[in-house]
Amino acid sequence: MIKEVAPRPHNSGHLTIEGCESSQFEQHVRAVCNLRLGSTRLRSQAAAMVNLLGDLWEEGEPDWNALCAHPSSKLHLYGKHEARVGRKMGHVTSLADDIETARQASLSARESLTSR
Repeated sequence: MIKEVAPRPHNSGHLTIEGCESSQFEQHVRAVCNLRLGSTRLRSQAAAMVNLLGDLWEEGEPDWNALCAHPSSKLHLYGKHEARVGRKMGHVTSLADDIETARQASLSARESLTSR
């Protein structure tokens, strides 16, 4: 039984946008176009990503300015028009010198969205 066929980069690796010299999206295009693949070297010692689920919109629009105040964290919204509980609406990626610092930065950035 086949559950899903998705010839695209998987969302679990979106951290490559900031985290690697060539993101999974760039690598996908290169592969499809029969081009040489780019470097997958990390841009920092560690990268962490947290998803932004529709639950964050339950009490209104998230506080984007608060998230953007986190200098090591980058916001990515997927352009979906309707937020629903459990629906992936975007993600935050953080870079740091170690994985625990990157993880904490991403979590803190996400938490700032609703701490008014």
